[in-house]
Amino acid sequence: MTSILMILLYAIKIFYYIVIAHVVMSWLITFNVLNLHQPLVYQIWSGLNRLLEPIYGRIRNFLPNMGGLDLAPLVVFFGLYALQTIIINNLYSF
Repeated sequence: MTSILMILLYAIKIFYYIVIAHVVMSWLITFNVLNLHQPLVYQIWSGLNRLLEPIYGRIRNFLPNMGGLDLAPLVVFFGLYALQTIIINNLYSF
């Protein structure tokens, strides 16, 4: 059981880095450092959007409209951190 929880912790860490990559890439696209007309940038951006938009969409339904500020990644970070803390605190009870 411990090995399954360790694998789950590793998956949470990978997902954490995917969310960070999405946030940083959105900033770089917004400030015109990256251009979506480049094929590689577009493929990475669309792949990250396909991974994260189903999660962000459900969170955005519950959050109030903040104008141009998107708080969905912040909620995902808190959720991942809470899940990681719960798993670590209960890891050795199995």
